[in-house]
Amino acid sequence: MKVLVDTCIWSYALRHKKPDREIEEKLKAIITDGRLAIIGPIRQEILSGISQKTQFESLKEHLSPFEDIPLSSNHFIKAAEFSNICMKKGIQGSNTDFLICSVAYSESLEIFTTDSDFKNYKKYLPIQLL
Repeated sequence: MKVLVDTCIWSYALRHKKPDREIEEKLKAIITDGRLAIIGPIRQEILSGISQKTQFESLKEHLSPFEDIPLSSNHFIKAAEFSNICMKKGIQGSNTDFLICSVAYSESLEIFTTDSDFKNYKKYLPIQLL
């Protein structure tokens, strides 16, 4: 099964001087197995906030082998639906988080994240976490 890798995982692997070994190994295995999936909003989050042009270009180059899953209106509609479901249960999240949930659900992907918000979403949404 393909795996949609969340921004926090990329940050651990690419920005931290001492990345978490377990996260690093899981990410390497996903890449090696050709199971990695990414969407444009995650790519944007990864590349945002980098002040040095050389660092930006290097990170952009590291991400270049991975094609974005094309997003459609249905992904955004499902994201809004998921947001509404969670909001009714008292759980708030970002638009990007619900888009990740929507794409993962629609494309039958697992989500690789360390963001504990996704555990809350999973209580009410049909998503799979790695």
